[in-house]
Parts: sequence; C-alpha cells; structure tokens
Amino acid sequence: MMRLGRAGRELLRGGRGGAPWAAPRRGAEVLVGAAGGESSGIAEILMNRPHARNSLGKVFVNELFTALEQLRFDEKVRVVVFKSEVKGVFCAGADLKERAKMDDAEVGHFVKRLRNLMDEIAALPVPTIAAIDGYALGGGLELALACDLRVAASSAKMGLIETTRGLLPGAGGTQRLPRCVGIGLAKELIFTGRQIDGQQAFSMGLVNHTVPQNSEGDAAYQRALTLAKEILPQAPFAVKMGKLAINRGMEVDIASGMAIEGMCYAQNIPTRDRQEGMAAFREKRPPQFIGK
Repeated sequence: MMRLGRAGRELLRGGRGGAPWAAPRRGAEVLVGAAGGESSGIAEILMNRPHARNSLGKVFVNELFTALEQLRFDEKVRVVVFKSEVKGVFCAGADLKERAKMDDAEVGHFVKRLRNLMDEIAALPVPTIAAIDGYALGGGLELALACDLRVAASSAKMGLIETTRGLLPGAGGTQRLPRCVGIGLAKELIFTGRQIDGQQAFSMGLVNHTVPQNSEGDAAYQRALTLAKEILPQAPFAVKMGKLAINRGMEVDIASGMAIEGMCYAQNIPTRDRQEGMAAFREKRPPQFIGK
C-alpha cells in the first residue's frame, strides 16, 4: 500500500476530472488513501481520532462526508475499505462528551445527520468493506453495517449498546441489523445491549469473515484487502449494477425486485465490458475490463 498523511500515507490523486484532491488539514481526523501497484483501484477511508477512539464527533462526521464526496465520482475507484488508524478500535460510536453539551433539538439534528451519513456510505456505487480490528460499538457498528461487507478480527468487540446508555440505535441500527442477522437476533442484541466478538459475529452472519488478530493489530484490514483484490478484476459497471439491484431489490417484493434486476441488466447490455467479457471467453484469455 502507498502511505498517506500523518498516518503515513500519500493522498489519493485524480478525483473527478483527474484533478488532484486537496491536501487534508493538519490534524485531520479522516483521511483518504489509495493502493498502488496490483491493488490500484482500492481506496481507503482512514479514521484517525485517537484521543476519542474514533467516536462520531462533529468534525469527524463532517470529514467523513467530505471523504465520501471525494470518492463518489472517481471512476478509478473500484472498492472502498474503511479502516481505523487507532489500534484496538474501529469506531467507539457516539461522542457522548460532545453530545452532553447539546440541547434536545441539537441532539435530534445531529442524529439525523448521522443517519444521513450512514445512508451516504450505503449509497456509494462501488463495494465497501469495513475492516473491524477492534471495538465497533453503537454508531461504530452502524457505520460497519452501512458497508456492503464486513471483516473482523476474532478478538474485535461489536454491539449496538445504546440501551445501556438510555438510548436506542438512531443511525440505522434498528433497520440494518435485522436485515443482516434476522429479526430475532437483532432484537436480542439491541434489547440486551450485548457485545459480541468477531467469531460470534461470524457465526450469526454479521460479518463475512473473521480472522485471528496478528501482532500488528491489523489482521481484519489485511483480510479486507485480500477480499478487495478479489473484486478488482471484475467488470466495474457490472459490479455496480449488481450492488444496485441487490440493495433496491431487498426493499421490495420479489416481483418488483426482478423488475429492478431487469432494468440493471439492461443498462449493462450495451457496455464495452460485456463485449470484452464475451470476447475473452471465446479467445480463452483473461478479460481486460475498463468500466465502460
């Protein structure tokens, strides 16, 4: 991987129109990184708020929105990995110290903004992977749930713990968790505020993969990169349409979902990548997809 900012990485270049993105401000809490070499096409959103365990404060949330906007229209990006730069923590959830200073109206407005943030993550057109190498609690787990795929270290701790603080999940947890693990398990986890480890999360389908933690503390990240590299060679537009068909289809009855699939398939028919895939099959060679 190339290295970025004070966390040791370089900025991903070539946003919309090929122009370089602006450098992050000094002390930025969210950075955008890029893979090089054979991993070109993998972008990383790097969460780096160590003094607050990557909790979802106002500045942190604003910078996440900015990072998403940078990546949304970059045609070079084929996969996005969410990663923490803080060892032992993915995202600790709400910044309760900051929240305590808000009045009721401010709390309602900010939680609505968090909900919008998770929707923006879910709406990224390319696949997203959460690399959970530590605690993902409350809003931190809601962030991971907004991603398409999740990889966790076996020692990572996850939970929607809001009921232990007199709250309930407000950034999508009550909706995305049952869609992921089923209604019964979701209710149990939310009602009890229970924390589970990576192996338990895998057994109930909350994460796609679990791996033993390594001495560097980034085992989930390494597995997430491997998964991202499996996606990279595939036809980018077809992958985007597959994601769109699944996401939209899950919200409707199956007949409507089949219609959505048909519309997505129709958009893929005239692409150069589809023609390339057919030609590569006939010529017995690997396809070279360009995303058009």
